[in-house]
Amino acid sequence: MADSIFGIHEKALQIRTLRGEVLASNLANADTPNFKARDVDFRQALQQESDRFSSQSLQMSKTSGQHLGGESLLSTSDFLKYRMPTQPSLDGNTVEEHVEKAQFMENAMQHQATLEFINSKISGIRGALKGE
Repeated sequence: MADSIFGIHEKALQIRTLRGEVLASNLANADTPNFKARDVDFRQALQQESDRFSSQSLQMSKTSGQHLGGESLLSTSDFLKYRMPTQPSLDGNTVEEHVEKAQFMENAMQHQATLEFINSKISGIRGALKGE
């Protein structure tokens, strides 16, 4: 039921959360020699989840408890990319704090916007159930 109510926004929120963790890791390792900054390709991740979301109706039904589930957890293996620095450092670290902070703040604002959208959907459903 939650998939039909929230649609892809639930997955977008999960991807935004994951991206925030990756960006926070980059900032935490800004002084670590040879650390390579990474980022989540949000569009590719959302497209992958969208494709999986739209193909759920085509999945086979499970007729036995011994059948393996076809659902996979959100994985970063396909859409976690290394960031190319504009100014490489001498110690091999590719974290540029000003870039990471800007990306982190942008992601935080988009995360908040997604939360507000989901909250408005819940408020609308709550109002409909109360007859308002």
